[in-house]
Amino acid sequence: MAEVKSLRPVKREPAAIAIASQLTQAIMDGSLPPGHQLGEAELAAQLGVSRGPLREAMQRLVQQGIAVSEPHRGVFVTKLDEDDVRDIYFARSAMEAAACRLVLRQDPQRTADRLAKAHRAMATAARRGNMTALSAADMELHQILVAESGSRRLARIAETLFVETRMCLSALTHRHPDPQAMVEEHAAIVEALRAADEPRLLTLLEAHMQDAVDRLTAGDDAEAVPS
Repeated sequence: MAEVKSLRPVKREPAAIAIASQLTQAIMDGSLPPGHQLGEAELAAQLGVSRGPLREAMQRLVQQGIAVSEPHRGVFVTKLDEDDVRDIYFARSAMEAAACRLVLRQDPQRTADRLAKAHRAMATAARRGNMTALSAADMELHQILVAESGSRRLARIAETLFVETRMCLSALTHRHPDPQAMVEEHAAIVEALRAADEPRLLTLLEAHMQDAVDRLTAGDDAEAVPS
């Protein structure tokens, strides 16, 4: 197996958790692509760990659904098909809509301010044509929204869904989104939240998720989807 540059020897925090975190990051950024076998010997050597905590970490990924264990074959990074894409964004739509409702009943102005900061980072990245920074700021905005809900269960659900979203996007790096469209779409969501306009906010969010599904499940001529 070729060496994965984003992996490094594990130190300090509990090994299984640290290993799972690094493997998850490598899966999200495409270093460990869908269908790739997670070879124990190679990964243990590269991470500088024994096979015990590595197996525990791999089991965590299996439990999250971002890896699959095949009897007599090993553990592989999950492959996502069009039905998976639709299901991921259906679940995200429900999860983020619930987060929006909770935020609106707490302090929507504070949340809007936090989202606006991430949105400014999106706008800056779009102006500079930095798609990596744009994608990171995009994901941060959605993560902030869920975190601001204050729901630990939504946060747990979101953790896996955001990883799966990144997996979808990494598999389609040959498609290029319209940066300005991404910025404008998220601006509308932030402003609807700031105005505490729940019907408009939920409508915009649902349209945002459906647009993602339409783009990700389109043919090769389609543009990539913003998260």
